[in-house]
Amino acid sequence: MSRRRTLALPSWLPVDAYILALIGTVVLAALLPARGVAADVAGGASTGAVALLFFLYGARLSTAEALDGLKHWRLHLTVLACTFVIFPLLGLASGGLVPYVLTPELQAGFLFLCLVPSTIQSSIAFTSIARGNVPAAICAGSFSSLTGILLTPLLAALLLGSTGGGFSADSLLKIVLQLLVPFLAGQFLRRWVGGFLTRHKKVLGLVDRGSILLVVYTAFSEGMVAGIWHQVTPARLGGLLAAEAVLLAVMLALTWYGARRLGFGREDRIAIQFAGSKKSLAAGLPMASVLFGAHASLAVLPLMLFHQMQLMVCAVIAKRRSRDPEPEPEPEPESESARNREDAGSGPVSDPAVTVTS
Repeated sequence: MSRRRTLALPSWLPVDAYILALIGTVVLAALLPARGVAADVAGGASTGAVALLFFLYGARLSTAEALDGLKHWRLHLTVLACTFVIFPLLGLASGGLVPYVLTPELQAGFLFLCLVPSTIQSSIAFTSIARGNVPAAICAGSFSSLTGILLTPLLAALLLGSTGGGFSADSLLKIVLQLLVPFLAGQFLRRWVGGFLTRHKKVLGLVDRGSILLVVYTAFSEGMVAGIWHQVTPARLGGLLAAEAVLLAVMLALTWYGARRLGFGREDRIAIQFAGSKKSLAAGLPMASVLFGAHASLAVLPLMLFHQMQLMVCAVIAKRRSRDPEPEPEPEPESESARNREDAGSGPVSDPAVTVTS
């Protein structure tokens, strides 16, 4: 039995079928990019797929569970602060790497990576493996995704400006129509379609991933047609990987040791570390396709690389945390009635034959 459990853990390491599909999609876009009418068809299909994706997000997110999770508000505020305050500040600091390590376009993608919400599925999975607070990870990831639908475009408008591929009020309107409106429609229709989605979870998972693959193909095709890939030399790619490794290491350390300084227990610290240090590829790719247009391929490259890196590193951390010794249960506080009985027992011994009546 233990052997099976040991063999199952490496499934979180690092290259799964979906990652291979993403790589294959990028290669396909490089060899056979969509052009002309095919590009228009792919763009329209990508827009519809993104709307469907966020409709499904809204329909599957339980509003009642999310509201119930607000009871652990300190943990959720900590994760949100990591995701939408500390990450963006580090992304802004990466401007010092231009032009020595990163090109302006790659730095814009690096900054966009820092604005994306946290993951849900992998944060929950790693928290579970490490024996952390799984309900807190579920709520923290859900809150981050919900907040990111509104906050990520606003932060992109504020911090990226014109570097975001011509970012404008029209881009914000596209975000609202393509992402927020379908999400709210999914929330509204959840009472009628939620059961169906639960029963067909595996099929809808394929729809999710297929939608993202279509977005990746469209974005990288536009990049190939526009001829912007000559900017990514092996040296620039190596610099990007090094910068992302430092970013991930800093956030993993901050979420773990910072949560301890804030007084969180071990299980909560695990949830904070995995939810507060990770970024969602599923949420970031559709947003980038809307915000960056033809430059989306360079914008999503840092996110795709960071996504793979965080899976590899967090898998190792989760397995190490799972081997931590079980914490000793804290003694329950003694009740006042128990103390009174103890005090009474330490006094003069009464005659057992005497019966006291009121």
